[in-house]
Amino acid sequence: MNPEIPVSGITLILGGARSGKSSFAENIARETGNAVLFIATATADDNEMAERIRQHQASRPAGWQTLEIPYNLGNHLASPVTPVVIVDCITLLVSNILISLPENTPDEVVLDKICTEIDELIAAQARLGGQWLIVSNEVGLGLVPPYPLGRVYRDALGRANQALASAAERVIFMVAGIPMVVK
Repeated sequence: MNPEIPVSGITLILGGARSGKSSFAENIARETGNAVLFIATATADDNEMAERIRQHQASRPAGWQTLEIPYNLGNHLASPVTPVVIVDCITLLVSNILISLPENTPDEVVLDKICTEIDELIAAQARLGGQWLIVSNEVGLGLVPPYPLGRVYRDALGRANQALASAAERVIFMVAGIPMVVK
């Protein structure tokens, strides 16, 4: 059972690790029959991640265009784009920004940089149009991280998800491969 997904604007797809978020987004994109731009934020920093990226690439149709952009997405995109855009995922985008900053960067600077990134992504969708399927993990349901950097990350991702959910026409929460409409 797939919920009705708007044909334009942002659909935010949230869930925990291995909840089926990426597969759900890819299936929605396939069902449209339109050209798809897949924006991957993952970087292959080790062999395991490189293998995960290879598996994700192999699962996508060959005709889909792929851009690998670890951060600064909104500024990388220019018109025209495809009718369907998948951004997979905000979780790694926030991590990429966090680790790109100097170690002792104040929390408010980190949060500001991530908020700016998300604002630019939302503005890019508004400027370019189309149906955007944005994937992100919901990390607010677990334990409080025991170290400061983990708490900054959780807070930053939570704020990013809130901003995206506010701008989205539809928000889907995935649980064990089952999509639930939140908005």
